[in-house]
Amino acid sequence: MIEFVEPRAQPEIPVEPYTLSIDPQQGPISIGILSNGFVDATPFLDRLEVSLREALPQAEFRRYAKTDPTAVVSDEMADDITSECQALVAGYGH
Repeated sequence: MIEFVEPRAQPEIPVEPYTLSIDPQQGPISIGILSNGFVDATPFLDRLEVSLREALPQAEFRRYAKTDPTAVVSDEMADDITSECQALVAGYGH
C-alpha cells in the first residue's frame, strides 16, 4: 500500500503582508542589478532586466557586479548602490 503525505504544514506564525517601501508605479525609480560573479549570473540578469523594463517602463537600471562569487560587496560599492538606487535585485548564478 502507498500512502501519500501532505508535506506542507499550517504556518504557526501569522502571515504578515509584504509591502514595498516605494511605489514603482509612481514616477521614475532607479533599480540596481547586482551580479554575484558566477559566469551564468550576468546573462540571467540581462534577461531579467528585459522583463523588468517591460513591467516598469519608467524605471532606470544600474548594473553592479562582484569581482567573484566569494567576494563580498565592498563598502564603496554598497555606498554607490544605496546612493544611486531605490531598489536592488541581487542575482546569484552557479
